[in-house]
Amino acid sequence: MDVKPFYVAGEWRAGTEGFEVRSPFDGDVVARVGKPGIEDIEDASAAAARARSEIARLPLHVRAEALTHVSKRLGERADEIAASIASEGGKPIKWAKVEAARAVSTFRWAAEECRRETGEIMRFDADAALGSRAGLIRRVPLGPVLGITPFNFPVNLVAHKLAPAIAVGAPVVIKPATRTPLGALVLAELVAETELPPEMLSVLPIEGAAAGELAKDDRFAKVSFTGSSEVGWSLKAAAPKKTVTLELGGNAGVVIHDDADLDHAAERVAFGGFYQAGQSCIAVQRVFVQRDVAAAFTEKLQRAVGELVVGDPMDEATDVGPLIDSGALDRVSAWVDEAVAAGAELIAGGKRRDPLYEPTVLARTTETMKVRCEEIFGPVVTLVEYDAFEDALAAVNSSRYGLQAGVFTSDVERVFEAWRTLEVGGVIVNDVSAFRGDQMPYGGSKDSGEGREGLRWAMEGMTETRILVLSDVPL
Repeated sequence: MDVKPFYVAGEWRAGTEGFEVRSPFDGDVVARVGKPGIEDIEDASAAAARARSEIARLPLHVRAEALTHVSKRLGERADEIAASIASEGGKPIKWAKVEAARAVSTFRWAAEECRRETGEIMRFDADAALGSRAGLIRRVPLGPVLGITPFNFPVNLVAHKLAPAIAVGAPVVIKPATRTPLGALVLAELVAETELPPEMLSVLPIEGAAAGELAKDDRFAKVSFTGSSEVGWSLKAAAPKKTVTLELGGNAGVVIHDDADLDHAAERVAFGGFYQAGQSCIAVQRVFVQRDVAAAFTEKLQRAVGELVVGDPMDEATDVGPLIDSGALDRVSAWVDEAVAAGAELIAGGKRRDPLYEPTVLARTTETMKVRCEEIFGPVVTLVEYDAFEDALAAVNSSRYGLQAGVFTSDVERVFEAWRTLEVGGVIVNDVSAFRGDQMPYGGSKDSGEGREGLRWAMEGMTETRILVLSDVPL
């Protein structure tokens, strides 16, 4: 098998070593990828630093046209990219196609936001002491960006680092997960087709420890990280002077009140808890159901979960694919077994069928059980009954995480109460926490991170305000 090269500032390199990318489902080798060495990492970092001024001066139309080109080419290669996502990460092909389509939109939104950049004018003559002055305000890139992405969305989460960096004119080095590096390398191919300077992008499939050292490099002004809470906060602590965006973990809560459409709620929870085998930071994990409708909802959810197809991710009928590796299987299985041994009731699933784990629903859990208080990152949902709506909101907040939450109710006053009260980055009404529109502000509170993605907000996070004050202007 040929070695797939990595990308360093416009140059494809094979390196002196390589590593295998294997399917989580059957263990087959999907690709052999070149492993960057110390010199490759240095060359990528130096190129980004060297070209920062040139790239910052690129006209908006050049950046926007490049983003539009990538969006178009992603659409043309969508089937190929979806197959790659499914084979390297084990995501069911139906959901891999959704991810590929979302990446098309992510680059399109970035192009549109890029063209909207207009700046603003400030008048100072509102204060007599300041004279007749005007300020021209613009945003300028902070400098080179280091983007670190996880395995679970190997194309679209890379897009959420790469597209805004191109839009603002900041060179970017992408460190994809070594389990799923192929999506980032495809994006490098598409960027290489544009008129952007070669130093605009490097893609380095390196190990986490090497990425941690790279994050400390003073040549990077911005670090954008998506991954585990423990790693994210350690990166921030190691680089306290940098601007850092952290998109971290969660154990997302969903509230189902007695005035909700229970059929719809059950269908959406069955989707939101299991479509990615639970391997999403906004996957449904804690479901709080009003006591009067708990039995009816549980029955409907049990039926919906039972209809999910678990198996080969390349099969169009599959809803739930494998976990990423045996370590993830060990963790999920151990936490479920531990909860059941401590008194939790198994409503559905609870069986390990390597490399799969059956979609699992647990009732009668306690706040201290790992399946409820930690991020399981697997196909497990817990059910908890409550009496008053306020109790449910408090229960959602009783977590160190706060990424997104879902609320099912037909009462608009409860909707606004949830929006005001829930300590999360986003409240999704009459749908589950797993919803994300790529143009919306996205990020968490508490241990779930800081900063926001979503194209406009990511662009703001990669830039800073600069003002030009004109004196003695006849206003």
